[in-house]
Amino acid sequence: MQASQPPRPSHAIYWRDDDMPQACKDLVSSLPSEEDWIATSLCLYQGFWFPTWLFKGVLACQNHFQAQPSDILLVTKLKSGTTWLKAILFALLNRAKYSDSDSQRRHPLLTQNPHDLVPFLELKLYLEQENPNLTAFESPRLFATHLPYSSLPGSVRDSRCKLVYLCRNPKDMFISLWHFVNKLRPEGKGQTPLPKCLDKFCQGLSPYGPYWDHVLGFHKASLEMPEQVFFLMYEEMKEDPRVHVSRLADFLGCPFSDEELRDGTVDGILRMCSFDNLSSLEVNKSGKLWTGQENKWFFRRGEVGDWVNYLSAEMADRIDQVMDEKLHDSGLKFQYK
Repeated sequence: MQASQPPRPSHAIYWRDDDMPQACKDLVSSLPSEEDWIATSLCLYQGFWFPTWLFKGVLACQNHFQAQPSDILLVTKLKSGTTWLKAILFALLNRAKYSDSDSQRRHPLLTQNPHDLVPFLELKLYLEQENPNLTAFESPRLFATHLPYSSLPGSVRDSRCKLVYLCRNPKDMFISLWHFVNKLRPEGKGQTPLPKCLDKFCQGLSPYGPYWDHVLGFHKASLEMPEQVFFLMYEEMKEDPRVHVSRLADFLGCPFSDEELRDGTVDGILRMCSFDNLSSLEVNKSGKLWTGQENKWFFRRGEVGDWVNYLSAEMADRIDQVMDEKLHDSGLKFQYK
């Protein structure tokens, strides 16, 4: 008897895996699997849990993506400030194109969601096509990925392209992810119980998890190759964005000139990419991504410490204890406990 399929979110078109290549299906069927937070499947591959529907994009990216030395990859775990930093990096790298008042009125961020402007490798480009043609992307090419360091395509490490890694306090990330996955649940099913999700998170069971291994992989790489891997915390960015945007510009080889520092270029980028501005744009209030997800889902609150409104002291302590154990002796500590 054929096993029944778990319910699929009604919003997202990408949950169909009918066109998954047979070799990919065979590999998935051979891997350990677990149910994720919304009754869909995760498979354990190279030490991390990947959504089964996404697996062909992961393999295609690993097998076919050819990084160039000038490439820039934004890497995050889900719900760690990805949308915000996509906007900032896009504005930072393209600031010369939109420096005058007329071109600023035509800035792509005013009419396009950051996820459309900075596409994910395995979550869009290589999921849609096994070997997409990327020649239309101008240098420096800016892409995003959620892949852990050990699962990045070999060409990324060989090319010495730049990696910008953004992480977030695990309690805020966990709550943000819980809110997001509840939007993906079939209509009428209600919310996934928070304690159930917490149990899975603390076991390492989350998309691209375990969380601690994902963070530690890039933290270690940033210590070993600081010229290639820029490690940044969401809380640091929120506390002093001007300093960290300047650091990003230096790291990416496009530092702000003295004139730019005087004429307010940095502040202009931060204003355009602020949560309030981006969330108020019509495209981000009513538009949808190619997946069917609504753009407004990516602009919930963006605050530091929002977890206190959802986690009991016991639940928060449980996350802290797991993270303290996993990060022991790494030198990495999260702020705003």
